[in-house]
Amino acid sequence: MNGPARLLLDLLFPPRCVFCGRVLAARERDLCAQCRRTLPWMLGADAEQGGEWFALCVSPLRYQGAVRDSLHRYKFKGRQAYHRAYGRLLAQCVRDHLADRYDLISWVPLSRERRRERGYDQAFLLCAATALELGDVAVETLRKGRDTAVQSRLEGEARRRANVLGAYAAVEPELVRDKRVLLVDDIITTGSTFSECARVLRSAGAKEVLCAALARAR
Repeated sequence: MNGPARLLLDLLFPPRCVFCGRVLAARERDLCAQCRRTLPWMLGADAEQGGEWFALCVSPLRYQGAVRDSLHRYKFKGRQAYHRAYGRLLAQCVRDHLADRYDLISWVPLSRERRRERGYDQAFLLCAATALELGDVAVETLRKGRDTAVQSRLEGEARRRANVLGAYAAVEPELVRDKRVLLVDDIITTGSTFSECARVLRSAGAKEVLCAALARAR
């Protein structure tokens, strides 16, 4: 949308920072100047972590303060439009750390029950926006066959691992065979979900699994 219609829409509903909610200045996009300065950014080696079954996970932000509040609105308050801003941030992180290291981009899916309850799959929206920024497309490689307890509500890594064990299945092994898969999700905590998804993809023939999450909780 361009021209007068865009101007009228901005006057009626001025664009706001996805993290703090401030009205954006004329030259600002997605984030206000203050959030660009003060958000808990992770740079360099701090943005990277290893894991079981996946080679590396990268994240541009820590899951705290305004980042946590923003993602809570995105996941539970219907602010799915945030995915475009998040996708631009995550795409830049992928460019900085994982350029030329993957063959296709996919996401950690919600179960059918959770998607019906929420009305959308936040990881898919984030993945699609990230892929678009990278000049790519999101490819469905996994399905979640059963609903599971919310990982953030479980104490201990062992309980989180058990919670997701066997919950995911590869859609078509041919899609990932001998491919390096970049797997996207909104948050990484212990890495149990990424690890289980990566295990399934590696078992289906994927050559390597790399991960990208907007925020890291630990």
